[in-house]
Amino acid sequence: MIRAISPSAHDKIALLRSSSLTTLVQQEVERRILQGELKPGDKLIEAAIADSLGISRGPVREAFRMLEEAGLVRQEKNRGVFVRHIPLDEALEIYDLRAMMDESVGRLLAEKITPEQLKSARAMVDAMERAVKAGDADSYHLLNLQFHDALVDFAGNRKLSVMYRRLINELSLFRRMNLAAVGALPTSAGEHRAILKAIAASDAPAAGAAMRQHVLDSKERTLRNQAAKPSLSKKATAHA
Repeated sequence: MIRAISPSAHDKIALLRSSSLTTLVQQEVERRILQGELKPGDKLIEAAIADSLGISRGPVREAFRMLEEAGLVRQEKNRGVFVRHIPLDEALEIYDLRAMMDESVGRLLAEKITPEQLKSARAMVDAMERAVKAGDADSYHLLNLQFHDALVDFAGNRKLSVMYRRLINELSLFRRMNLAAVGALPTSAGEHRAILKAIAASDAPAAGAAMRQHVLDSKERTLRNQAAKPSLSKKATAHA
């Protein structure tokens, strides 16, 4: 005998489907932002995204709210939703905060990382080095994000993971610019290998210092990139 689904069960199924769609939309828009397909200042059109994904606007609207909480977009009254632009001074503050957090993560993992976690982290660094040899900057960028996300997850502190991911999201534009510089990928890959080596050796001070310095080096690359911008603009104007 087939039993009819009660109204409450229908509601639960609808809620589950809506929640799943919202998560999928949020992940897709986040991917587009982190990979540079959507740039700071770009306006997100609710109807266009819904149409491109073949869904209703409801999950898109909810996904925008989640993305705003994650620090990737901003909602302006009567204007719409835009990809966030992080000012340089705020980015530098985020780098300093991230350096302190990463130092703690490095020290902790040197003392408690499991063989399985170490194997996973090593596989990601190996993949990053292959991406460097292939000149595949897009793959390297994603692997870079995955590596640092994984290390924070391995630390086992959920509050830290939430805070860390928001900071990383806000730095996404600057980090892509840093990796786009000539010679940046091999340098970055070497820094990741040094971090992994210190963690594997259970050397807490070295692991903490390696992770902290990695972030501070990224901060310095950001400052150099920003300092080079005016001169590049003047050069372009001179040749116009």
